[in-house]
Amino acid sequence: MRTFTWGYWLALVIAVPVQAQTVTPLNGQSSQQMQQDMSYCNGVAANAASSTSTTSSPQAGGRVRGAAAGAAAGAVGAQVRGNQHEEIYDRASDDAKQQYRQNQAGQAAAAGAAVGASRQRQERRQDRRTSAQAQSSASATAYSSCMQGRGYQVSP
Repeated sequence: MRTFTWGYWLALVIAVPVQAQTVTPLNGQSSQQMQQDMSYCNGVAANAASSTSTTSSPQAGGRVRGAAAGAAAGAVGAQVRGNQHEEIYDRASDDAKQQYRQNQAGQAAAAGAAVGASRQRQERRQDRRTSAQAQSSASATAYSSCMQGRGYQVSP
């Protein structure tokens, strides 16, 4: 009959709170060796997470795209409204018509810029969430692989 010390049982299964994984030594490693290996593998996991980056380019130009689309829509809308009121619109001078279209385009451009900026912010937030998930996954995978390579069984 083999007797075990409390230290051995305590070191037999250690839960890693950051990764929420259970680590079991397969080669009779001491608790001190497990701590050293866990510390080393945590460093490997941190490096893997920091080197993980998404390949998407930062979102830029949302306001400009929104303003351009808004200006075009505003100018077209002004022309359509002018055509609906042909009698009055036809009597106006070309300068007045041009000024009306420009005013409408400017107002729509401002609204378009606000919408474009809002969409750009949403896309950036989504990119940050995706990046954080990728880093977390890379960290967990690196930690697990490192510990398995050092003779441990890693369970979720």
